[in-house]
Amino acid sequence: MNSKNGNGKSLPLLIIAALGVVFGDIGTSPLYVLKLSIEASTEGGVGIISSVYGVLSLITWSLIIVVSIKYVFIIMRAHNHGEGGVFALTALLIRKVGKKPNTKWIITILGCIGAALFFGNSIITPAISVLSAVEGLKILSPKLEPYIIYISLVLISILFGIEKFGTGKVGMVFGPIMLIWFITIGGLGLLEIINKPTVLKALDPIYGFNFLLKHQGIAVIILGFVVLAITGAEALYTDMGFFGKSPIQTAWLIIVFPALLLNYFGQGALLISDPSTIDNPFFRLGPDWALIPLIILATCATIIASQAVISGVFSIANQAVQLGYIPRLLIKHTSTNEHREVYLSKINIFLFAGVVLLILSFKSSANLAAAYGTAVTGSMLIDTILATFLLIFVRGWNKLIFIPVFLIFLILDLVFFSATLSKFFQGGWITIIIALIVLFMMLSWISGRERMLKARWNGSIKIKNFLSQIKKNPPKRVPGTAIFFVPNIEVIPMALINNLKHNQVLHKRIVFMHLSSTNFPKLRDDERVIVKHYSNNFYNIIVRYGFQEEPNIPRVLALIRATEFKFSMLDTSFFIGKVKVVSKNSNIFSRLFILMHRTMLGATEYYKIPKDRTIEIGGVIEI
Repeated sequence: MNSKNGNGKSLPLLIIAALGVVFGDIGTSPLYVLKLSIEASTEGGVGIISSVYGVLSLITWSLIIVVSIKYVFIIMRAHNHGEGGVFALTALLIRKVGKKPNTKWIITILGCIGAALFFGNSIITPAISVLSAVEGLKILSPKLEPYIIYISLVLISILFGIEKFGTGKVGMVFGPIMLIWFITIGGLGLLEIINKPTVLKALDPIYGFNFLLKHQGIAVIILGFVVLAITGAEALYTDMGFFGKSPIQTAWLIIVFPALLLNYFGQGALLISDPSTIDNPFFRLGPDWALIPLIILATCATIIASQAVISGVFSIANQAVQLGYIPRLLIKHTSTNEHREVYLSKINIFLFAGVVLLILSFKSSANLAAAYGTAVTGSMLIDTILATFLLIFVRGWNKLIFIPVFLIFLILDLVFFSATLSKFFQGGWITIIIALIVLFMMLSWISGRERMLKARWNGSIKIKNFLSQIKKNPPKRVPGTAIFFVPNIEVIPMALINNLKHNQVLHKRIVFMHLSSTNFPKLRDDERVIVKHYSNNFYNIIVRYGFQEEPNIPRVLALIRATEFKFSMLDTSFFIGKVKVVSKNSNIFSRLFILMHRTMLGATEYYKIPKDRTIEIGGVIEI
């Protein structure tokens, strides 16, 4: 294993940084998972001691199979040039096998479902994490219970308020804090295990298997809470592009996984010794004098976990914009060094409103747990399906070995997903409704955009035909360069036709510029621009971007001046076709697309085109 990765940072530093971004969600699960699982078992008539051994065994082997084996050792190999996550996987599959329209649509829909479920989960994670930490105040004094919601809302408000400053600025200490967190929870658990080492019998998977067989009536309910122990596992894959595979794998195996097991088993040992600690076994692990510091540390950890999830949503939304899955949004890059550090104000407001409503509606982490898990397990199921297809049927992994392995993963994902669906009417419907809304918006935009572009090209003039016409009847040419932004490099843009029709002139140099998002995460500058020269000083320029990159026209123009031809910005005009879309019919998909199209960010602002050199020419398109 190399001591440095590609960006020159040492492996230990990357491991610590990964602790603050990748492992916040799964790392704060001990705050509530064992407590809720045992309570659900005892409500079903099972004794606490039997519940402890059974639940601990289920948690342990869920972490081993789903997180360690599936994500850390297998799915992290299904990366797109180092990038992970559902859209990176979707883009890679479309590039490899998405030539047929039906295949492309199936892959796109699966990717959009995975992303939509991630959006749904992102609203619950901050609410349940912060609430579960602040609820430690009840142990300090029951009189503080009425203030838990208000304190949680204040912390959430601060969290969303500082998002605009960026992860890099507000997160410089996240990694060290999470390192202290994992050392602390692991140490507290170890001390209790030493006092009650018999709890280690739960490492045997037979305890979990027998527990489910003996208590089939509540098995689904128990699994619905046990699955919360692996929420956040998908972050290991999604955030791979930040740190690389090795730092995340190493951090999980030597720090996070041992600390989680020690803490879960420590809570179990405490419950065996003193069942009355079921009110909050996590905070009961520590001595009385450590309660306030532990509450403060837990609050910091949950805020970090929430911040990481929110940043993940920003990254996913940014990818969706670049891939053309949602309308253009105002995207603020908060770091000059890390292209993935972005802030989207509209998404931030939407998430903040959702989290506040959840806290006010559910009022406790126990109530929120009923709504938690469905979106997570759904996302994991999508990851497994797409990764299976990529690794076995595209990259050619040994089918005899890995098809049975992936079948096991699929069965586990389906079991956990089914278990969380049992909580649908207790609050699980919330994440499903949010995911369905997001999915509906994405599919409306994708299909509507395709129809709009198709309508835009109908009846258009091919470039070669146009050049033949102006050769026969040359219009007046005026000095300067005109750059037209075009959705199709084969046809003449409406803006040029309208300009020629009304002004009867053409610029001396005409450039048709097409911005294309690729299925690669990032491109080098020598891969960025493709130039084709036509007669009469016409040019076709394709500008290519990775789905993780930010389109920036001034940078592209500087690259063209350096490598292709010289021109002055003072003599350059930018023509943008601004179309109004109207619908032939009144179905809900068309109406939603038109609404999103009218409210999306303008091309001038999004692509950072100089406003004082820009001319917008309108038109109407019927879809």
